[in-house]
Amino acid sequence: MVYNTKQKDKILDIIKSYNKEFTIKDIYNDLNKKVGLTTIYRFIDKLDVDNLLIKSIDNNNITHYEYLEKCDNDNHFYLKCDKCKKIIHVDCDCIGDLKSHISNEHKFKLNDNKIIINGICDKCK
Repeated sequence: MVYNTKQKDKILDIIKSYNKEFTIKDIYNDLNKKVGLTTIYRFIDKLDVDNLLIKSIDNNNITHYEYLEKCDNDNHFYLKCDKCKKIIHVDCDCIGDLKSHISNEHKFKLNDNKIIINGICDKCK
């Protein structure tokens, strides 16, 4: 049984407010160091296992995360702006054709919750 704590709720609220890449240090600082790093790391690990995060490591070996809203619609994907790092959730049936093509023609199963298309958003053009 998993218990939600006020600390986990605070962490999740902070993560959802970012709408871009973040680090563990960002969360820790934004919570005014009132939640322990161990608690933050454990919660981030759980979100990662639940496929609600994208994890990347930059050239300085710093791990960055991005939050992905949970979606029960199989025909969704994310758009990520390479300039502002904003992530936009998109529900669109057209992705189903692309997933079928990749599966049938290239014998590759996509992770449905983590289909991300990079580009430049309208605001950053």
